[in-house]
Amino acid sequence: MSHLCTDFKLELDLQIATDNDSLPTQENVELWVLTALKNTMTEAELTIRIVDVIESQQLNHTYRGKDKPTNVLSFPFDAPPEIDIPLLGDLVVCASVVEHEAIQQNKSLQAHWAHMIVHGCLHLLGYDHINDAEAEEMESIETQLIESLGFNNPYKEL
Repeated sequence: MSHLCTDFKLELDLQIATDNDSLPTQENVELWVLTALKNTMTEAELTIRIVDVIESQQLNHTYRGKDKPTNVLSFPFDAPPEIDIPLLGDLVVCASVVEHEAIQQNKSLQAHWAHMIVHGCLHLLGYDHINDAEAEEMESIETQLIESLGFNNPYKEL
């Protein structure tokens, strides 16, 4: 799906691989991606695959050595320097985990979906939260982006 917004060209392949019926709309996912990326580039291609627990657990085990499902996995595309394409990579989001976390954290499902998409996009841009300094920087950016969408700070205890 191609989407033009404020001089930003987004090619988003949204894949639904779950029977979960509490999913965000394509339009909302595009808005969240655009919000995360618009100040860093003018064009991006990415795939977001929304999956079930089994697929999330298999991918998390294969790529991170953790034998459990997770909320979002990011797979950045690292193009060789001579290749100039706007392909960022892939995000895999587990609908059931996102839903469970939203309930557990007393957040609206929509707010938590927005947070997971923004969080994953920042990973595709190279942000991480392995050490405290990186985590603080990433969380600060996430909070600013999520609040710009009209949601509460995703890290604030409710």
